[in-house]
Amino acid sequence: MATLVMSHFDMPKDKTVKAKTIDFFDKLSKDDALPGLHIEPIKGSADKRVRTGRVDQGYRAVMFKLTEGDAVSYVLLGVYEHDKGNRVAERAILKRNPINGVTEVRMTEAVREALRADAHEAPPAAETATPAESVVPAAAPAAEAAAVPTPPTEPMPEATAVVELSASSSPVLEAHGCTREDLLGLGIDGELADAALRTRDENELLEVADGAQVRWQGLALLDLGTGVPVEDVRVSFGLTEPVDASGTEDEQLLRGLKHPAAQVSFAWIEDDEDLRRAIESGDFAAWRLFLHPVQRQYVDRNYNGPAKLTGGAGTGKTVVLLHRAQRLAAENPDARILLTTYTRNLADALRRDLQRLEPDLRIAENPGDKGVHVAGIDALALEVDKRAGAGIREAAAVALGTGASDVSRRPDSRAWDAAIAAAGADLPAELRTSSFFEAEYAMVVLPLRITERAGYLRVPRRGRGTALNRAQRAQVWAVIDQYRRSAAAGGTMDYEEVAQVAAVHLELRAEQSEPAPFDHVLVDEAQDLTPSRWQLLRALVSPGPNDLFIAEDNHQRIYGQKLVLSHYGIASRGRSRRLTLNYRTTQQVLGWAMQVLDGADFEDLDGLPEEHGEYRSVRSGPTTLLLESTTSADEYDKAAELLNGWLADEDVRPETVAVLVRTKHVRDRVVGALAERGVNIRAVDTETIKPGAAVAMTMHRAKGTEFARVLLMDVREGAVPANVSRSATSGADREDALLRERSLLYVAATRARDVLAVSWSGTRSSLLN
Repeated sequence: MATLVMSHFDMPKDKTVKAKTIDFFDKLSKDDALPGLHIEPIKGSADKRVRTGRVDQGYRAVMFKLTEGDAVSYVLLGVYEHDKGNRVAERAILKRNPINGVTEVRMTEAVREALRADAHEAPPAAETATPAESVVPAAAPAAEAAAVPTPPTEPMPEATAVVELSASSSPVLEAHGCTREDLLGLGIDGELADAALRTRDENELLEVADGAQVRWQGLALLDLGTGVPVEDVRVSFGLTEPVDASGTEDEQLLRGLKHPAAQVSFAWIEDDEDLRRAIESGDFAAWRLFLHPVQRQYVDRNYNGPAKLTGGAGTGKTVVLLHRAQRLAAENPDARILLTTYTRNLADALRRDLQRLEPDLRIAENPGDKGVHVAGIDALALEVDKRAGAGIREAAAVALGTGASDVSRRPDSRAWDAAIAAAGADLPAELRTSSFFEAEYAMVVLPLRITERAGYLRVPRRGRGTALNRAQRAQVWAVIDQYRRSAAAGGTMDYEEVAQVAAVHLELRAEQSEPAPFDHVLVDEAQDLTPSRWQLLRALVSPGPNDLFIAEDNHQRIYGQKLVLSHYGIASRGRSRRLTLNYRTTQQVLGWAMQVLDGADFEDLDGLPEEHGEYRSVRSGPTTLLLESTTSADEYDKAAELLNGWLADEDVRPETVAVLVRTKHVRDRVVGALAERGVNIRAVDTETIKPGAAVAMTMHRAKGTEFARVLLMDVREGAVPANVSRSATSGADREDALLRERSLLYVAATRARDVLAVSWSGTRSSLLN
């Protein structure tokens, strides 16, 4: 038996070759002496450990053979056409970093130039493989980036793609107090260190880091370039102590492969299914196998209480959640683990990717079962209420002041309007809106469990933007009371009430010493949850080690109001960490999306300011296309030409191309107009994305997805941002509504992995300024 260690694997796209590669490595892992494999050394190779193997007559596998006693391991470099494979094998070297002992692959510049020439490529800024994806590709793994067709008209001048790190003319690293000795002390190559020290802005530093032969060294430079102290980089990459240098050279190399910094580039293949997924799955395989050392820390770390992980779009928060769920389940097969999020679509994506990550993982069908239960928070609340039995009446009495027991029926969408019409005639016009009452109910009445007028008259309304005097409070309560009376008469309960009743029921059970349903709760997209849902999450797991692990990014808050977790019994301060390295989008897409956020203030769930200038990408690509039109018809014509050009690229799967718009009405109109112009496109609502056609969806629906190429359409003033004056009752409410609109455009832009285009007719959105 041979152990296989996967690197960032060079693999032909041909499906037949992939199938043969799987068969080859399967046989290699079982018996490397099989004559049909033709495992052979290369005469005159730079590294005596290098071997080639025959995948078929035209393709060769290149790898390193390491021995430890009777055990044999193969470090897999890639599968190449015969002559190219020989060139790689002749000059590839597996060696230990002389400073820290981390195992690294080296290849001469001549061989790398030859490989680029064989691929008919111009020398790119990056000379290493594309970094592992660290996002959930809920649609499908994205295709390779390719050249973008010339837009129908000359695009408008492009905004700067990235924010400069320093206004000074000093070299970037020098401005952060980083010296050559610091870089060499980490184990960064001398030539790479010198090149990095000469860079004077972020673009130059990104180019140098992207060209690093060894992935961890490039990532370390990116950290240092954004002001991360040298010692923090040393800790995050596990470089505080060198790798044990005892034993044979092969044994030292094997130990170095297990180092946290090496695991950015190498992963141990544990079974045949691991191998098959790694070869077949493309980008997801990279995401599944290779974690940044910082991400690995948050997967493996234990916390004595709630912990929170923040980070911008594409920084890998969801990846950490999935790997952490897998790790907790592996450590205790009897553990009851919940993985949850706000919407059903996102929950479905989490379930799919968790099963792709670990097909043999025990999936719990019901709350409280052993294994990992994956569900949207509202579906979970409903299930808790249904299982409450007769206890639902007591919980409803505490939460709502009624003995309601039917949780299966929702009120009419106009229920608040009806209550306002019946009992709110004396209210000022700006308060007679369903949006005000929905927010007041969710943020004040339900979480504080107010069931009578007297309680509402004296309760603090923390965080609400609209001040109310005593008379207005009385009038507001009259409408709320009317809403509840109508719901009781009709036997309905809205989702906020369902969550609050579930939380109360579990709290009452806990008072009777009944165990909580889960041992660990992991929450994705936490910024969109409301107080009642947070109270439910707190009640679903008893306080203790690794009880709540929360992933959030308030730059992506597109639902709900601002809140602070500590107000609802969840104290994560001191156990909050941030991811800043974006793996999904190119630096051009990220830079454009970040500028949408400029000028606005954001706070995290601990109530602390949340900056976005520190986020950076490890990938580069074309600049964002800005397509201006005078009429809608002109915009459709330009969009159709652009999309048909994208779809004609044989390397682009149609379903990895997306058109995103603000509303369903616009989506349907755009699909019809583009279809008339020959674009193969379909609208997507709640269903799963299917292969074979480009997709059109709302910006809200796109949350949690990823596409190779994205076109944002109808980004004009009056459409994006949407008109918030009717739904906002105060200046603070309007400001927060506009903040959510800004976040929505940011979310939509960061769905693009490789290429982003933005179009509008008439006056472009003020958010683009």
